[in-house]
Amino acid sequence: VQLQASGGGLVQTGGSLRLSCTASKRTFRNNGMGWFRQAPGKEREFVATISWNGGSTNYAESVKGRFTISRDNAKDTVYLQMNSLSPEDTAVYYCAASRYASGTSQAGNIAYWGQGTLVTVSS
Repeated sequence: VQLQASGGGLVQTGGSLRLSCTASKRTFRNNGMGWFRQAPGKEREFVATISWNGGSTNYAESVKGRFTISRDNAKDTVYLQMNSLSPEDTAVYYCAASRYASGTSQAGNIAYWGQGTLVTVSS
């Protein structure tokens, strides 16, 4: 496993969670990183992305203002702080490394996928 996601769980509507994604076996410090999610019965969708140095971020409209992506290259870790969660945020969340130093919202530009972590938001 090269990207390990953690931090998922069960939370009530309006609650918060912080997901972490840690690299192993190789570094992703020079890669843009991102988070995607897949809800039951739906296709995987983009959530957030960050450039290699954290200087640029981008978010899906559905999470703007509620989610924050960040990274700590010294720890080879990317985070997704999720606030004001709603049942519509319930999904398996995947971290991913872009082929490029910039971030990406396109699954086709992903070089490595991590295993997912389940986030369940109860109403």
